[in-house]
Formats: sequence, C-alpha cells, structure tokens
Amino acid sequence: MVEISDSLRAVFSAPVHERDGAYIVEIPSREVAHDALTVGETYRVALLNTPTSTATTGQDTPQSAQSQRERHREPPEPPVDEGEVREVTIETIGDQGDGIAKVERGYVVIVSGAQPGEQPTVEIDQVQENVAFASVVEDDPRAL
Repeated sequence: MVEISDSLRAVFSAPVHERDGAYIVEIPSREVAHDALTVGETYRVALLNTPTSTATTGQDTPQSAQSQRERHREPPEPPVDEGEVREVTIETIGDQGDGIAKVERGYVVIVSGAQPGEQPTVEIDQVQENVAFASVVEDDPRAL
C-alpha cells in the first residue's frame, strides 16, 4: 500500500510535453486559482501512468473527461428516504444496544430495540450520508 503524505497539495491529470530538451508537465490553472499551488514555489511531483488518451492529444476526450468527473463525483445518495417503510434483517447489535441492518450497497440502518436475526418492518426516521435511523412499525412475523 502506498503511504500518502499529509502534505499532499493536489491531484490532477496532465499531459507531458517535450520542449527544448526538457519535459514539461502542464499544471491546470484551477490548481493555482484554488490555492492548491503557488507560482514560483517548488513542489515534489509523483507521476503515475494513466491509460487515457489525454497524454497523446493534450486535450480531454469525452471518455477522459467522463473519467475525471467520476473521480470527483459526490458519494451516491443514501438508498433510503425519511418516512420510507421497509423490511430489514438485523445483523448485529451496535455499541448502544440498537439493532444494525445493512441495505443496498452496505448502507447501515440502526433500528432501536431490534435483535440480531429479526426481520422487522421499519420506518426510516432520519437519513444521514452514511447511516439511517429507523423505528419498528411491525415486529418480525416469525417471532409471534
């Protein structure tokens, strides 16, 4: 595994050009505009080969531009909505004693008062970026 220094200032893709016997890496103007880099300063640079066509043309192709957008894309929206009612399977108990279920993409739903192995119907009360909180609206029919 590669260790990344806390002093990392910027990550971007850029072509390498030869000019007068030297090789030049173009730094996107946005890196200076956003204060990631300062003109006149010296930086340590790491170069990683990438299979996009930007290195040969110096211009973003639709495919490479799409790849760049995907790398900087926001995380996906949570797979549940507040007020949604659904059946979940409680997999384990959390630190506070609440049941923990996982739904699409491993998204965590914390269910107050539920026990491992139960499959209650729950209503989603609160949704956050990486976790939701739910209440049991119907107990596991197998437990009755």
